[in-house]
Amino acid sequence: MKNKLYIACFLLLVTSSLKAQHKVELVLSDIAKNNKSIIANQQFWEAKKLSYKTGLNPDNPKFEYEYLAGNNGNQIDYYIVQSFDFPTSYLKKNQVANRQIKQSVFQAAAFKQDILFKAKQVCITLIYLNKKQLELSKRVERARSIAESYQKKMDVGDANALDLNKAKIQQLNIQNEFRLNQSKINQYHQKLTELNGGTIIPFTATAYPLTPTLPAYATLEKAIEENDPNLKSIHQQNEIDQKKMELSRAMSLPKLEGGYRSQEFAGQTIKGIHLGITIPLWEHKNKVKHQKAHLIFNDLQVEEHQNEHHNEIHQLYEKYTNLSIALKEYQQLMSTVNNTALLEKALELGEISSLHYFMEINYYNASYDQYLHLEKEHYLVIAALNKYQL
Repeated sequence: MKNKLYIACFLLLVTSSLKAQHKVELVLSDIAKNNKSIIANQQFWEAKKLSYKTGLNPDNPKFEYEYLAGNNGNQIDYYIVQSFDFPTSYLKKNQVANRQIKQSVFQAAAFKQDILFKAKQVCITLIYLNKKQLELSKRVERARSIAESYQKKMDVGDANALDLNKAKIQQLNIQNEFRLNQSKINQYHQKLTELNGGTIIPFTATAYPLTPTLPAYATLEKAIEENDPNLKSIHQQNEIDQKKMELSRAMSLPKLEGGYRSQEFAGQTIKGIHLGITIPLWEHKNKVKHQKAHLIFNDLQVEEHQNEHHNEIHQLYEKYTNLSIALKEYQQLMSTVNNTALLEKALELGEISSLHYFMEINYYNASYDQYLHLEKEHYLVIAALNKYQL
């Protein structure tokens, strides 16, 4: 019978956790579609992609026409000229543009990931506040019952005013805590609404989503690094700078001009081709050096980001490990220790004083609140370590 009870409790816990997981996933899915910042950012990068595709072709052809009147006859000149950069420059321009477009995908993904992570943090905090509100509602009812009991005893002379005042103060404190917690719930619901583009998302879950056991630190760090859109963007910038340096070299080569020219004067027409070359003396001076310097700067950025990321992941994983140990200890303790019923019975039978009762109940409540807080922090750390999956 005892085993059946354990199985039933476990199944109930798993079911509620799966529902919470489904609820959180639905919230994140809605926010991904409705968040105004994500939509605006996507539009921004679509515009940037179009800008990257401009300026890849040769300059527009040039047409000139001249009419000159003179005593010995009129002169008419016209010519059409097309200028070209050195042919390899167009290949390099396209290579730069393609890598910039690819980088924009990483940058948009990083922005979206930050918004969804913020939304997940709000969901986890709301689960914590909802769980706490359930507990506070029980405490409000318990405090009300104790205060009414002392009032009845006071009416028949079985209790004194001091005991009744303690009960009323306890009731008032818990009611205020209940109201403040409800206010926080409302605030976080408003944050969800803002993240969802102004559309309300009811979120009343009181169970955290099921979270698979995190892999070993080295495995997790590798997965995070491989999927980090910010790091991918920095690496992509390195490729862009490399191609820009190659483009600077190509742009330092001579420019070419080709066209057709015609001249009419005194009844005689002269026609022919036009060829020209631009000698690269000053226009692109130091551009290659500039790109080389930018490559060195970008290499340092990659190294700096990797070091910061490594330290951040290490700190989060260490926090996760310590919280897991503390939470497990609290869960074991809270599953076996619940003094509220015993304290109420002892108070009713007169085995303990009102002062002793309120001290003990406050001590237990504080411990349970700490347990709820640790649980929330535990899931927030897990969410941070699993951010790369969003």
